[in-house]
Amino acid sequence: MLVLLKRLVLKSVWLAVVFLGITLVSFFVIHLAPGKPTDLQTDMNPLITPEAIARLEKLYGLDQPVHVQYGLWLKRLASLDFGNALTGDRRPVWDKIKERLPLTFGMNMAALVLTLALAIPIGVTAAARQNGFFDRASTVFVFLGFAVPGFWLALLLMLLLGIVWPVLPISGITSLDHARMDWWGRTADICSHLAIPMFIYVFGGLAGMSRYMRSSMLEALRQDYILTARAKGLPERLVIYRHALRNALLPVITLLGLSVPGLIGGSVIIEQIFSLPGLGQLFYQAVMARDYPLIMANLVLGAVLTLAGNMLADVGYSLADPRIRSGARND
Repeated sequence: MLVLLKRLVLKSVWLAVVFLGITLVSFFVIHLAPGKPTDLQTDMNPLITPEAIARLEKLYGLDQPVHVQYGLWLKRLASLDFGNALTGDRRPVWDKIKERLPLTFGMNMAALVLTLALAIPIGVTAAARQNGFFDRASTVFVFLGFAVPGFWLALLLMLLLGIVWPVLPISGITSLDHARMDWWGRTADICSHLAIPMFIYVFGGLAGMSRYMRSSMLEALRQDYILTARAKGLPERLVIYRHALRNALLPVITLLGLSVPGLIGGSVIIEQIFSLPGLGQLFYQAVMARDYPLIMANLVLGAVLTLAGNMLADVGYSLADPRIRSGARND
């Protein structure tokens, strides 16, 4: 237990160093991009003077050197203060993120659960019936999933299901008469608006996840302990789902850890296409407006999710493979 605690402390220190490195690189990179947050207020105003531009830059702290700006931002971050947005309503950044976080996080978590619920059985069945009809059919499905770009599929479904056969809404998250509906009506209205985006999320992740699950399962079925279990006369279902599946889940756990930061980054295009008021759309608007505090807040959230995914993957390894836990005790 003491060894595990020591490793956890060392891991936390290392993650803190990595987090600082991510924020440092991100802060300097976004300042290298052309344009400033004040451009939206000054470029289209023919009466603006250089003195007024200088006052705006001083008001936002943009007149300071980049390293000084980073130090001030890091000091505010220590107290969990992301500052105020430089564009739009100029409200506190964290308030704007809290408004949009539930939609993005909820959609991506639901899509991740659905993807796992479908990908694991598909991968296991394809591996257990290698070169059979189901395996070949799932291979074709996987190739389609890899080949079709998400944004193109989104536009195609919008055309087919929203215009040619108008059965689903293709923009926003609620209808105009949403407030007058009862609870069931409002729930059905939101689900209908999210049906196509959710399908895009699940379809894009299902192809890769099921293929990784199939490859990992095939590797596990070739191990000696599987041959021993079959030689003892154990039922095939018990061999596959009790002995092979647990070890085959390790690569999937790795993918899950890498999928956590995608809860924000993967939503930018889809939320912009379907006009969904989530974090992805907010991040896109912040980048277009050069809103540094809002951009950095989204990047910090992405960094935290990335490091959390790394930590969860380590924990998942220990839960799935007892050899890793025994190795930790022997260190």
